[in-house]
Amino acid sequence: MTCEPTRLPTAADVDAAAARLAGIAVRTPLLFSHVLSERMGARVFVKPETLQRTGSFKFRGAYNRMVQIALSARPAGVVACSSGNHAQGVAMAARLLGMPAVIVMPHDAPELKRARTRALGAEVVGYDRASEDRDAIAAAIAQARGAILVPPYDDPQVIAGQGTVGLEIMEDLAAQGLQPDLVATNASGGGLAAGIALAVKSRAPQARVVLCEPAGFDDHAHSFRTGMRERNAAPTGSFCDALLAPMPGRITFEVNRTLVGEAASVSDAEVAHAVAYAFRELKLVVEPGGAVALACLLEGRLGVSGGTVAIVLSGGNVDEATFIRCLRA
Repeated sequence: MTCEPTRLPTAADVDAAAARLAGIAVRTPLLFSHVLSERMGARVFVKPETLQRTGSFKFRGAYNRMVQIALSARPAGVVACSSGNHAQGVAMAARLLGMPAVIVMPHDAPELKRARTRALGAEVVGYDRASEDRDAIAAAIAQARGAILVPPYDDPQVIAGQGTVGLEIMEDLAAQGLQPDLVATNASGGGLAAGIALAVKSRAPQARVVLCEPAGFDDHAHSFRTGMRERNAAPTGSFCDALLAPMPGRITFEVNRTLVGEAASVSDAEVAHAVAYAFRELKLVVEPGGAVALACLLEGRLGVSGGTVAIVLSGGNVDEATFIRCLRA
């Protein structure tokens, strides 16, 4: 028996997600940065999803997926895998929708993210990132409880929810009579990049969308080169804890290899500099994983030569010790 292929998300799905999220998710501002614009010789805007509910863009996709769960299925709850940001997004959505949630989180996830996930009412189940399969653990829990799995990225409705970041960028630029020449965002499994690409490319086909990754965890860059999904060599090794998915998602890669196709990477040291830069110059607190696109811009990895540029700052859930380390780097 052959499985039916999963339908790929579309720009129309992003529009529908925006309607579901209206009044629920924060419409984060698109901020023009004088200091970045002068430095780069371009009109540079930043999209601070650090100001989103739970401190990252992840709430958008989680809520868009979960609000569509039938009322009769909600008492059994949901199960998700996450190193922290998707965990909090799912936990918050579950609380708003009156559903129980179980989150499978690695033992090395920042304690701040684990504590906040529990504080939102979710049950946290730990695992070893290097030796255990989080997807298998989550699937077993879901089967035992009759719960619904909410993937962190490889789901059409999760991707559509994340795509509202790109839709808002397009709408806010259009209100100023502008279209982007380049939109840069970080990537782990690729859900945010795929959603943004759907929204941006449907309205500005000429715009470049660039996917930004930590060095050593640049599986999208390798995958774009070979045309197939490639796995990272190691499961851990970067302090960008939000960006350590082992390989691109199946659905996300189908979208990204068509609409994105280019990636850039930066070292942890360069990311630390970007975190400090965001604090000192932009007056924003950004976690390492959320600052990778900014780091790529600052290090000249995006090929910016004038025009209008939008940089997504995807999250701000950083513990004090890591933040201080970045400021002192």
